[in-house]
Formats: sequence, C-alpha cells, structure tokens
Amino acid sequence: MGNKLEDFFWFMVSIGELYGIFIAWLFVFTFLYNLSAAINKPDNSRTQLSLIMMVSYTLSLYIDISQYSAHLQVLAFDVVTIAVIFIWRFCFVKVPPIAFYYLIAGLCINASLFLAMHIDNGINQNYKFWWLWGVYCLLMPFDELIMALVLIINKDILGLVKLKNVVLNRKAPVAK
Repeated sequence: MGNKLEDFFWFMVSIGELYGIFIAWLFVFTFLYNLSAAINKPDNSRTQLSLIMMVSYTLSLYIDISQYSAHLQVLAFDVVTIAVIFIWRFCFVKVPPIAFYYLIAGLCINASLFLAMHIDNGINQNYKFWWLWGVYCLLMPFDELIMALVLIINKDILGLVKLKNVVLNRKAPVAK
C-alpha cells in the first residue's frame, strides 16, 4: 500500500502546476456559475465567496512551487483568504451560506497541511516519503474539490454545519 501511495504522491508532484491551474479554473467557473445563478436574486453571498476564492486561487498561481518557501507562501495565501472571508462575513452577511463553513474548514485544513509540509521539507529538510506526504497528497485535492462543489450546490454534503450546530448547541437555521 505504501509503495502505491508513494507512486501516487510523486505523480501528483509531477502534475502539481497543472493541477493548480485546474483548481484555479474550477474556482473561476464556480464564480461564473454563481454569478449567472444569482441574477435577480437578493442573496449574492455565494457569488461573493466565489469571487474571493477565485481571486485567491488565481493569484496563488504566481507562486513558484520549486522555491524553498513555496508551502509557506501558499500558507500565507490561505491565512489571508480566511481573514478576508471572516471580514466579509462580519461586515456584509447576517446569515452565512453553508459554503462559508466549508470554505473556512477547507482553508484551515489546507493551511495546516501547508504548514506541516513547510516544517517537514523546509525546516527539517526531510525529502523521504512518509505518511504525512500521503495525507497531504490525498486530502488536498479532495478538500479543494469539496470547497468548489459546495460553492455550487450549497448543500451540507459532509454534515459540517450539522456538526457545528451540535457542538455549539444551536438550533438556528442556516441560509440556503
């Protein structure tokens, strides 16, 4: 199992730039879809969130992934994007859409993985495959695809909002 996972990891590394472009375009299409779907609707929150994600992921394409600090730079992009989403939430939205929670959770997961990879590669100088790299390789694409999907369908497909309501003991409705 480890050998196949390692091969998959190195395959993902080899197509890393292409995958980054694919994800950036996915968020562009997500924005365009939400823009067209929000015409003549009072709630444009998903369109605004899609715009934030599109700008973040498009600007992150300019990071040279072969640099020593690439993981740290992408971590900074994710942290800034989380901050922008929170500022957007508290300044413009009364009841956030379901996608808000998925974006925050997804970006926090991504930021944690980027920090772990920076510590592993940049600080510890580890370049041998181990389980963290497998988690990074499997979780990152899944996480980004889920964020884009939830921006389009705005459904609680993984139960994150239900979990949040249970943990915070809230019965408040969530915007749809």
